Amino acid sequence: MEKNIFIVDEKDKGIRIDKYLSEVFDDKSRSFIQGLIEKESIKVNNKIQKSNYKLKPYDEIEVLLSEPEILKVDPEDIPLTILYGDKDIVVVNKEQGMVVHPAPGNYNGTLVNALLFHCKDLSSINGVIRPGIVHRIDKDTSGVLVIAKNDEAHNKLSEQLKDHSMKREYYALVEGRIKNDNGTINKPLARNKKDRLKIAVVEGGKNAITHYEVLERYNGYTLIKCILETGRTHQIRVHMSSIGFPLVGDPLYGFKKQKFKLKGQMLHAKTLGFIHPSKNEYMEFTTELPQYFEEILNKLRNELK
Repeated sequence: MEKNIFIVDEKDKGIRIDKYLSEVFDDKSRSFIQGLIEKESIKVNNKIQKSNYKLKPYDEIEVLLSEPEILKVDPEDIPLTILYGDKDIVVVNKEQGMVVHPAPGNYNGTLVNALLFHCKDLSSINGVIRPGIVHRIDKDTSGVLVIAKNDEAHNKLSEQLKDHSMKREYYALVEGRIKNDNGTINKPLARNKKDRLKIAVVEGGKNAITHYEVLERYNGYTLIKCILETGRTHQIRVHMSSIGFPLVGDPLYGFKKQKFKLKGQMLHAKTLGFIHPSKNEYMEFTTELPQYFEEILNKLRNELK
């Protein structure tokens, strides 16, 4: 078992323990934390507390996490576009349609299966089904991802995600013409209580901030660049939909009637920048938009002529 100790700061006074720990463990959901509390794997000042326990300054929280299981996900010879690789990290350009990591009932054809074939070593921090995965993007979102090959690299990259120093820029095509040239969406996100497949803007949810900038305007559409300050599940998709400009092709948050035949939302993780975990040097990777994305943009540009 891995033991983690946290001392509560004054600024976190009154926050529910499950909410606090889901923020501390950015890759763990609130329900996962609640499950640990039910299993008595979490103690406050050496006592078992409930999920709704409100923290007090200087509370000592002990969290026990199970050791990673022996890896059982099979390597698969799936083509990968590798942008960079060394003993610590590998940077890839994920295609639209590829799931990042296996899930129950779907253990094949994922980025992890491909990585296990192409890389000898991956970090073990995220256990059996997510080895090396520091951050992820949705199945139908394409673009650049960094993967950790060892636990030290994983921890250092995760810290950059948590302190918002990792640069993440996305290109998205949205419905409607956005009038202002830029803006910031600051709305908390949580699982939709009525539909567990969806994320929603929920008061008391996880802090989520998206900055956007208009790149091009077309007839009824806008190409934008989104800069993530936080990285919540479906963040860009939900945030843009919440202000009336859902992503084109989005099956969950977009319009039912679509002009283009698409396999999913038009969202591409274009640029990723971070400090290399061992070289301590800044590295930045920028990828081109997928062919289908460019073809649709060209059609919209031609309509303006």
